[in-house]
Amino acid sequence: MKPQLLKVKDSSIKSFSVRNDIMPQNHNIWHYHEELELIHFAKGSGTQFIGDSVKNFRSGDIVLVGANLPHYWLFDAQYLDSNYIDPADIRVTHFKENFLGDQFFNLPENHKLKNLLKKSRRGIQLDNSITTTSKDLIEKILNSYNSTKIIGLIEVLTLIAESESYTLLSSENYPIDSQDLDFGRMTVIIDYITQHYKTQIRLEDIASMTGMTTNSFCRYFKAKSGKTLFQYLIEMRIGYACKLLNERKMNVKQICFESGFQNFVSFHKYFKEATGCTPLQYQKQLYNIIEDQTPTYP
Repeated sequence: MKPQLLKVKDSSIKSFSVRNDIMPQNHNIWHYHEELELIHFAKGSGTQFIGDSVKNFRSGDIVLVGANLPHYWLFDAQYLDSNYIDPADIRVTHFKENFLGDQFFNLPENHKLKNLLKKSRRGIQLDNSITTTSKDLIEKILNSYNSTKIIGLIEVLTLIAESESYTLLSSENYPIDSQDLDFGRMTVIIDYITQHYKTQIRLEDIASMTGMTTNSFCRYFKAKSGKTLFQYLIEMRIGYACKLLNERKMNVKQICFESGFQNFVSFHKYFKEATGCTPLQYQKQLYNIIEDQTPTYP
């Protein structure tokens, strides 16, 4: 795997691109591009890496990734199986900041849209309150032609900008330098971590793999990711633990070790620091939410 700058396929007769994917492998690399990316996971789940943010994604989520912001969609194993009977379903829109010309977003009426593009450089996760309407507008973009397609994209961006119903993902100080994104080395590191985070990862091994001393690797990883390797691993393990708690196929002790923690005390400590509650409380909250959303019939 050796992705660096990803060139999004475009056409001289289109100002932006939109497509419907069912093959998540197309997203399963650590990459960046100059286009913004608006992605709707109609069906699919896994772990998303956006800048220095690591969290789960699931069916229904909509994310806006800014220009040159590194990102990586690691789909759950079943969606990578070509024989899986219920494949992923993803809508992806790519557009440049100047796709409507150099002056459009500088118009006084569009100051909120311009601010949205600026904020998207940290990655934006839409809140549930606007995902349904946003989903419908994205479908409009996918199934429209000519000017109607452009109007659809402006409508969904305007909805996001006006509502401000979203969460910024990557930290404010995450470094983005489109001229110096060391993706060859970072790809190797991220790929190794995603394959081994459920087991013990020795700092010496991962540093040696990248040709650095442990001290050099620690400085490099912190500079590129905005976090220490330890912090990054904890986030991945907590995210995976949350997913397992949601599935309710294992007890909490099994989940502790399955997600890569070596002892129960550490698992409880870091889980509570990350979520504000214990694993059991988290699972109970999820169960109550599901019960509340379950329809009743007379």
